[in-house]
Amino acid sequence: MDPMPSALPDGEPVPENGALPAQALDGAAGRPLGFYLHVPYCASRCGYCDFNTYTASELRGTGGVLASRDNYADTLAQEIRLARRVLGEDPRPARTVFFGGGTPTLLPAADLVRMLAAVRDEFGLAPDAEVTTEANPESVDPAYLETLREGGFNRISSGMQSATPHVLRGLDRNHTPGRPEACVAEARAAGFAHVNLDLIYGTPGESDADWRASLEAAIGAGPDHVSAYALIVEEGTGLARRIRRGEIPMTDDDEHADRYLIADELLAKAGFSWYEVSNWATSEPARCLHNELYWRGADWWGAGPGAHSHVGGVRWWNVKHPGAYAAALAGGRSPGAGRELLGEEDRRVERILLELRLSEGCPLDLLLPAGREAAARHLGDGLLDPGAYAKGAAVLTLRGRLLADAVVRDLVD
Repeated sequence: MDPMPSALPDGEPVPENGALPAQALDGAAGRPLGFYLHVPYCASRCGYCDFNTYTASELRGTGGVLASRDNYADTLAQEIRLARRVLGEDPRPARTVFFGGGTPTLLPAADLVRMLAAVRDEFGLAPDAEVTTEANPESVDPAYLETLREGGFNRISSGMQSATPHVLRGLDRNHTPGRPEACVAEARAAGFAHVNLDLIYGTPGESDADWRASLEAAIGAGPDHVSAYALIVEEGTGLARRIRRGEIPMTDDDEHADRYLIADELLAKAGFSWYEVSNWATSEPARCLHNELYWRGADWWGAGPGAHSHVGGVRWWNVKHPGAYAAALAGGRSPGAGRELLGEEDRRVERILLELRLSEGCPLDLLLPAGREAAARHLGDGLLDPGAYAKGAAVLTLRGRLLADAVVRDLVD
């Protein structure tokens, strides 16, 4: 999961050698470092998806051999070597490596292992490093998973979305119901310590019963982590066009709230605890450490077309097209398209935006006077936990999680 917004800021140019301002590396040795490796290829485009991904037909004739997935592992390894030069000669070992997309598992397992090896060779991996790949259930089998595990992967996140055929059709998902659950068993057999299933709720035509069935199927499969996201209708997607034409109804916020409550209820009964608004885990080690790096403002390098990076208050993003990305690296240039330097106020606001979504909440001393007044008001409204508040933290209650975006808007004032 790379935090890649649909609309990119203009920012300032990235130097051709990718060099960062000196202040970005001040104190870097004491901060954890993660890598996000973006694989931009998909077999087909899901109707709800606006990620930076490409099918074979979308790439045909637009980038030639440079846009090919056949040599993508070698191309991405060039950016890892660039990262080593930019971040210094005494590198921090990577605490996390996360392969996202797109569909990373469209590439041969050996290619993913080679990309991981590039990180290991240039930076090293922390002894307890978390190494995750996202996976399409139809694109892996036991042999594939065993190759990944032998190559150093220890966590896998499979896109289940729903257990109900008509909901999967509504999302343009092409996997067979039951296949994600089988993937969990295969991953466990291959030796994966941690397994996540991704679910989506609020698809037009989905009922409460459909959603309960999906949750029960996911829980019954035996993962130790479940992510559940409300369907967001993004402009420019096939789903948005179908809604605009009146073919299917718009999703409903009240239904989203009802589905969230169902998710929290069933997951809690099964031994899962929420640690971020959309994520539940059976234990602290089962949490997604890579995503926690994002939420806590740590350093990460995003490699691949359109990937975002953040180091020491500098955020930058790569060119989006695979052909342009590969051409930049082949020419010895950074693929960065733009960057911005976050000021102290920017970083304060981002901490509130992200940390409030966590079960530990955000410190009240991050809030300005207007934000503190809002926090006191939300405490009275039952949206913030009184025990945590008394200890100096703003922590969302269950009702507060339903209204998280509104609470955040008030607290950043």
